[in-house]
Amino acid sequence: MWGCSGAIDILSKEGSKPPLLVLILECDDQLSIDVNSSNSSSNTISAPVNLEYERLLSTGNHNFEVIIPKDEWDPISLNYTSGTTSSPKGVIYTQRGAYLNSLAGVLLNEIHSMAVYLWCVPMFHCNSWCLPWGIAAQGGTNVYLRNVTAKGIFDSIAQHKVTHMGGAPTILNMIINASATERKPLPSKVSIMTGAAPSILSLLFKMEEMGFNVTHSYGLTVTYGLGTVCTWKPEWDSLPRDAQAKLKSRQGVQHLGIEELDVKDPVTLKSVPADAKIIGEVMFRRNTVMNGYLKNVKATQEAFDGGWFRIGDLGVKHPDAVLEAAVVARPDDHWGETPCAFVNVKSDANVSGDEIISFCRSRLPHYMAPRTVIFQDLPKTSTGKVQKFVLREKAKSMESLTKKNISKL
Repeated sequence: MWGCSGAIDILSKEGSKPPLLVLILECDDQLSIDVNSSNSSSNTISAPVNLEYERLLSTGNHNFEVIIPKDEWDPISLNYTSGTTSSPKGVIYTQRGAYLNSLAGVLLNEIHSMAVYLWCVPMFHCNSWCLPWGIAAQGGTNVYLRNVTAKGIFDSIAQHKVTHMGGAPTILNMIINASATERKPLPSKVSIMTGAAPSILSLLFKMEEMGFNVTHSYGLTVTYGLGTVCTWKPEWDSLPRDAQAKLKSRQGVQHLGIEELDVKDPVTLKSVPADAKIIGEVMFRRNTVMNGYLKNVKATQEAFDGGWFRIGDLGVKHPDAVLEAAVVARPDDHWGETPCAFVNVKSDANVSGDEIISFCRSRLPHYMAPRTVIFQDLPKTSTGKVQKFVLREKAKSMESLTKKNISKL
C-alpha cells in the first residue's frame, strides 16, 4: 500500500471511490523502493510519498551512464493485462520488441519530426503503445492531461498546436459531445488513433467533421499495444461516406514491426479463406509479441500453443485482407462448451436470435456457429475492450442447453 498512497490521497481529495485493488501474486516480497533515498541501491521504503512529475525529474542523475542491454531479447519492462479474460498476468516486453514497436508506431501514426502529441491514455497501459520512445526519436513534444476532460483536450490542442493524439472510443465520444463552451476551433488537422471496439460510423463522421483524422487500430497488451492498423487506400477516397466509414472502422492489417498476423482455424491452424464469411481465431507471432507471462509457464504455453499467440478473439478476413473482431463463449454439460453470442444491435434493428444463428450456420461449420444469442450492451473497460470475464460469468450462470442423462437405477 505504500506505493498507492499518493493515488489514494488524490482520490480522497476529489471524493472519488477508490478502485478495487488486485493482488499481484508474482511480486517478490523483498523488493521495494525508497524514493527518498539518495542511495540508488536501497531497496526499502522509508515513508509514503506523493511524487509529482516535476519532483521525479529533479531526482534524476545527470551523470547517469546508459546501460546497453547484452541481448536484444533482454526484458525492458513488465506490463500487466487488464484482466478482461482472467486474472491479470505480467507481460514481459523485450528490448527488440519495444524498439520495433516504437518505430512502427511512428510510421502507422504518421508522426513527423517535431510533432506535438496529446496524451489522453495512461502511460502505464502497454507502455503507452511504445509511443513515448517513438515521439522522442522524432524530437516531438508530449502534452499531458492530469485530468482528461473535453475542455482540457480542446484547450491543449489550441494552446500547444497538437498534431497527434490517441484514445479509446470513450475519448472520441467525449470530444463529439463537448458543449459549445468547451469546444475550440482546431488550429490544423489533428490525427487521432483509436482502438479496441470497432468505432460507430456516426462517431467517425462527427470526428471527421470537427477536423480530426481518425485511424482505427487493434491490439492488446501482449502485442505491445498496437498490433494492426486500418491502412487507408487512395482509391477509397472516391467512395461514398458510408462506405468510407465502414472501411475505416475495420481493425486493419498488421504493421511493419510484427512478423505475422493471421486468422486461423483454432484446431487445424489452417488459415481461413479471405471471403469475409469463414470465422477463425485471430493469431499473432514473433517480433512485437511478448516473450511470455511472468512466472506463469502454463499460461505462456497455452497462449502459444501451435507456435502462434492465440488472442481468443474471433475474426474474418476480407478479400482486401482486413479483419474484424468478435467474441463468443459458454459451458455445456454434454459438449463441454458451445458458442454463445452476446450481441448489441442498433436500436432500430429488427433481428431475432434464431435469425443470427441461422445466418451463422449457413456460413460456418455448425460447431462454430452460436447456439445461444443474448442481446445486451457489451461491458467494456475504460479503453474500450470487451470485458470477457463478465460475459463468461453470465454464461456460466445459465443452465446448460444439453442436459446430462441421469440413470434412474
